[in-house]
Amino acid sequence: MPQKWYNVAPDLPRPLDPPLNPETKEPIGPEALIPIFPMELIKQEVSQERWIEIPDEILRILALWRPSPLHRAFSLERALKTPARIYYKNESLSPPGSHKPNTAVAQAYYNKMEGVRRICTETGAGQWGSALAFACKLLGLEATVYMVKCSYQQKPYRKSLMHIWGATVYASPTNLTRCGRAVLEMDPDSPGSLGCAISEAMEDAVMHDDAKYSLGSVLNHVLLHQTIVGLEIKKQLEIAGDKADVLVGCVGGGSNFAGAILPFVADKIKGQALDFIGVEPCSCPTLTKGPYRYDFGDLARMTPLLKMHTLGHGFIPPAIHAGGLRYHGAAPIVCQLVDSGLVIPRAYHQNEVFEASMLFASTEGLVCAPETSHAIKGAIDEALKCKETGEEKCIVFNYSGHGHFDLAAYDAYLGGNLQDYEYPLDKIEKALQDVPVI
Repeated sequence: MPQKWYNVAPDLPRPLDPPLNPETKEPIGPEALIPIFPMELIKQEVSQERWIEIPDEILRILALWRPSPLHRAFSLERALKTPARIYYKNESLSPPGSHKPNTAVAQAYYNKMEGVRRICTETGAGQWGSALAFACKLLGLEATVYMVKCSYQQKPYRKSLMHIWGATVYASPTNLTRCGRAVLEMDPDSPGSLGCAISEAMEDAVMHDDAKYSLGSVLNHVLLHQTIVGLEIKKQLEIAGDKADVLVGCVGGGSNFAGAILPFVADKIKGQALDFIGVEPCSCPTLTKGPYRYDFGDLARMTPLLKMHTLGHGFIPPAIHAGGLRYHGAAPIVCQLVDSGLVIPRAYHQNEVFEASMLFASTEGLVCAPETSHAIKGAIDEALKCKETGEEKCIVFNYSGHGHFDLAAYDAYLGGNLQDYEYPLDKIEKALQDVPVI
């Protein structure tokens, strides 16, 4: 298991555009984040150090399931009749069942070291909320989770898992915060969004002295903690005597995708033939249709302005089952890599990704999360290209989480009740009208 996290910041094609103060439109300093995050995480957010040591207590907890295995998908290869070699990095073996604890444990640890008693957060599909609940339970902290309402209703057992680990869980939007009340006033039946849930969690945190806020994706320090995934992939491929040609992951906020690809970015910049493919839903096409500009990370405009591909902070996506991919923006690091041409974004519909996950389940035996099915679809498409060209490429995708709590989504697919939804450009343009012009 890696003993250090890899920080891609020194190796990016150009420095990241700085977060801006929404009032002055000037770059903000780290001190502006003190009410929200513990100081050590703020230091990691702005660090230019290439390697950051992982504390022993974090390593001890991560060792419950890490290193995670890299599997060769022989059965899937045979079914596709492809000359490609397909590998998947199995992040579903963590106790909460996804890649999310890689950063949840680290964030809970640094909050505990600074005397924080309670952590507030949001969650889409529930993977992040359950990961933070797990981490807080192991480290003796309280967790309050604002879960996007449509996922709260679709995935009741994710909520149960959070309760087992002692978290308090609310369906967002709630009547507990100003932001939640404002959304419900406009639409009492709102399905919620990650942008809204983020606002509620941040509002809760800043209103209480003994609480801090925690984010499961998007920010630099979150992506830093996830690089343990890509570092393991590198070592495991070396042990297998293989070398990646294509790396694929699903993208909501961008953490699992970034965790897999960032340790390979410097290799690509130096000339190695590598494709990075980030896959998102057509119903929330952040990277494929969202402009690259400054926007708020949340609905209530409590965050600094971040340079990213965005559909507008007021964007409320349809209630698709891949709840973890229903975010209006994406990680600034991932967005810069897309803008630089180093990452290829791709969007798929619900039914085609479930078809891919069904093929994976019937060959490799694993039932994946709806989010992960996007990565599987991307990997299958790359393998089918190899079938046409005869190329023997090495394709690696991040199997970011299992689907044991998503069986209702599979029932809907098998019953022919899943609807494909391509978000209309005019609605995106309307949501973007409220985005600041910088």
